[in-house]
Amino acid sequence: MPTFTTFSDLLPDPNNKINNAGVSDSTGTAGPGFAKIKFTSGNTTQVSRTISGRGVTASPSYHNWSFDISYNPMTRSEFDPVSTFLESRRGRLNPFYVILPQHAAPKDATFATNSLTASATPAGSPTLMLNGVITGNPSPGDFFTITDNADVNHKKAYKVLRVEDNSTYQVGSIQPSATQRRVWTQPPMSRAVASGAVVNFVNPRFRVTQKGDTMEYDLDTDNLYQFSLSLEEILP
Repeated sequence: MPTFTTFSDLLPDPNNKINNAGVSDSTGTAGPGFAKIKFTSGNTTQVSRTISGRGVTASPSYHNWSFDISYNPMTRSEFDPVSTFLESRRGRLNPFYVILPQHAAPKDATFATNSLTASATPAGSPTLMLNGVITGNPSPGDFFTITDNADVNHKKAYKVLRVEDNSTYQVGSIQPSATQRRVWTQPPMSRAVASGAVVNFVNPRFRVTQKGDTMEYDLDTDNLYQFSLSLEEILP
């Protein structure tokens, strides 16, 4: 790889290597794996109660994912790919992407082989219709992202809550065809989706920033680095 176009914006891990130039490279240095992940789904909800106890709820704000990543003790050669990548992001200034290993592929391995597109969907819709020659099924708990040429800023990561197909669907709704699946998502669509937008269930990327502008590590008497990372989703 004598020349390159862009520096990597993907946190190095065992499956996503980086070379000395800071470029994604399958022959580069692997980042360390995660020892533990604390995952958070954050909703903003307002609740008002009357004297009689009746409640009124509303969601006036956005949803976001956040997670804390802990690493096992690392040697310097294991630590440097992560630390130098994070320093290049300059704290919260430059967002980057993370692939979480527990959400890197759908639970149904057959479904992971599909090429999927979306039907046109308005912003705020709690569902998305998937199209394609579909084998297998998405599962509740799977994550996906959307690549929409009509909206390059659609970077939200979505979680599948429910799945409807040609034989099992809600009364009064449009019946999915044999080559469609309707997924209910958390959160609802944050932006409108154009017909034909690509839906990515394999290696969905979370667009994140660090929660603070400082980076700290501990070095023990065995010359092993102790390090953890707090991230939150941020959208363009």
